[in-house]
Parts: sequence; C-alpha cells; structure tokens
Amino acid sequence: MTDPTSLPIVRTVAALREQVSAWKRQGFTVGFVPTMGALHEGHLTLVREAGRRADRVVASVFVNPTQFAAHEDLGTYPRREAQDAEMLASAGCHLLFAPTVEEMYPDGFVTAVSVGGPSAGLETDFRPHFFGGVAVVVAKLLNQVQADVAVFGEKDYQQLMVVRRMVRDLDIPTEIVGSPTERDGHGLALSSRNAYLSEAELETARRLNGVLAEAGIQATARRPLAAVERDAHAALLKAGFERIDYVAVRRADDLAPFRDGVVDAPARILAAAWLGRTRLIDNMAVATPT
Repeated sequence: MTDPTSLPIVRTVAALREQVSAWKRQGFTVGFVPTMGALHEGHLTLVREAGRRADRVVASVFVNPTQFAAHEDLGTYPRREAQDAEMLASAGCHLLFAPTVEEMYPDGFVTAVSVGGPSAGLETDFRPHFFGGVAVVVAKLLNQVQADVAVFGEKDYQQLMVVRRMVRDLDIPTEIVGSPTERDGHGLALSSRNAYLSEAELETARRLNGVLAEAGIQATARRPLAAVERDAHAALLKAGFERIDYVAVRRADDLAPFRDGVVDAPARILAAAWLGRTRLIDNMAVATPT
C-alpha cells in the first residue's frame, strides 16, 4: 500500500514516461486505470484489480472536455484532486497522472478518432459527440502510459466495448480488462454523478437495477425483445424516472441487435434514465437461454 501522504503526481507526458520507463527497466509490469476523478469505491476496485495484474499501477485524473456537449456538466463536474490522491494511494496506486487540458490538447490539436461498430446507437443516439471524445482521450492515455494492462469498469459497458474495438483495430499493445460494476447495498451502480441525487431521487434510482434484472429474466425466457424493452421502459416510468433515453437488449460481444428479436446468445441489457438533472446509466448480463 502506498503512503496516502506521498503519492507521486506528474502532470506532463514526459514525466509520466520517465517514471514508467524506469519501472520497465527494473522488470516491472504496469497497470493503468483512467478516471475523471471524484473517485468512489468503484474506481478503487479498478485500481486493486490493476494491482493484481501488474507490479505498478498508474491512475489518471482528467476531466476530458471533448466528451462533454455544451449543455452538459463539464463546468460543475466534481474536482477534488487531493482527496482522490489519498484514495488512490490507499488502494495501492503508485503514480497519479493529472495533466492539464493544455497538456492533453495543445494548441493546434486537430486529430479525431472515430470508432464504428459498438459505438452505434444507445449512447450515440443521445450523445453523438461522446465516443469521439472518449476514443481520442483513451487512445492518447494508452499511448502516453504504455501500460501492459488497463482496467475499465463494466458500468460503462458500451464504452468498454468501444475501447476494446479501438485497441484491437489500432494494434495498441495494452490488454483491456473489464471489471464488474460496483453497487451499493441496494444494488445501485456506484457513480460520481450519484452525488447530484436528492434523497427522494436516490430512493427511485435504487429501483433501476431491479427493473433491469426482471427484464433480463424475461429476455432469457426468449420473450420477444420489443415487448421486453417496452415493458421495462414503462416500469422505469412507473418507478419514478422522469425520462428514459433507452432500454435495450443487445449482443454482449459487439452490442449488435439480435437479428430474430429474441435472445439466442450471451446478451446485455443497457439503460439510461433521468432523475431531475441527473442521467443514470446501468447494465447487466442476460443469461443465455438453455
């Protein structure tokens, strides 16, 4: 465990690479966990998983402006570097990379990364800018850290699929590992944005996973997916969610729709729903019919 008072912090790519190179010269493997800060137990689980898979762990904290639209919460997204650093150290992190926007996107930066396939639909239907921003920053971070393994949470399942596809397509030599979603005692997926919820909204939010679990049971029973998704949408509204962006059952490996409208292979049910100004996302595995 790293001393919480002395977690090294670097802010430039040059300093990051100097430390990682020194570790590799000593024969150490390197794990990486990218974050936007405002850390919670879910993030720390990723750090611990990276520590199980590598000798040294780097975490990044960077609120990436390219994945926020103009109307989204870039300006109010919680930032608390000192507390994040203490939490990372307690979970076994060895180095925090906390670059400035200018370090990540220097004057004249014009490159874009577009990932097709698993980025189609779902989040893209409502946040068309999102995966372009994610792909650019993750490609940069993976290239900057040059880790042996990087750990991403399954809560952002579509993002995980996009990153895996990008890494495979671009021959980035970092193993991408998905870590199961961390939940509170009521089953609510942990998220930095949960802090926005009022007590009444929190009570409603904790019903999301139950609705998805029931829909998953229906999908496993080979009920037509159009009906499963329609009923889950209605159940979320009845539970108190104000607006539903999507509830969808997709193939687990590539997020493609099921061609015959019933589950016949490993699947995932994914949802995005609103409570006040807070948008919650969640997903869970759907068992393959026997």
